[in-house]
Amino acid sequence: MQFPLMFDAPRSSVQELDLAPEFLLQELTAFLPKPGKPARELPAAPLPDTFSEMSLHGSQEQCLQLLAPILRQLSDKDDARWLTLVTPPSLLSNAWLRSTHLNPERVLLLQTPSAAKTLQLACEVLRKGQSHTVISWLHDLSDAGKQQLARAAAQGNSQSLNVRFA
Repeated sequence: MQFPLMFDAPRSSVQELDLAPEFLLQELTAFLPKPGKPARELPAAPLPDTFSEMSLHGSQEQCLQLLAPILRQLSDKDDARWLTLVTPPSLLSNAWLRSTHLNPERVLLLQTPSAAKTLQLACEVLRKGQSHTVISWLHDLSDAGKQQLARAAAQGNSQSLNVRFA
């Protein structure tokens, strides 16, 4: 059995759709919020490639074993700028950092007294552009905080990495 091909059909049998602007307008306005009703919140904009987040689950020893090669690779990166750790948790002691064979000439440790100041300091360091990567440990980082870090990293041509230990 053969089916007729569309281009073989006579011109009069082909129906054309009338896409009048009024019809389109009615269809599109159906999706708009009605007056007096709140509009739905749009999802957060995707983060640029300047921000990454890593969540590590398990024992402290296991988390440190997973983190060590990442830090080592970043400290040996072919970039003359710093690898900056902003307020690392106490389990990343100076002794542990030395034992991971990080390049000590390329790692900068910065401490702040609170999480709010950690976000502020990380953004400032990222904007300055003196670090190729800035690592923060902000456990309850909001979408707005992630956007702040991403924008600051883009301004300084840097990378932001937030690490969460669960």
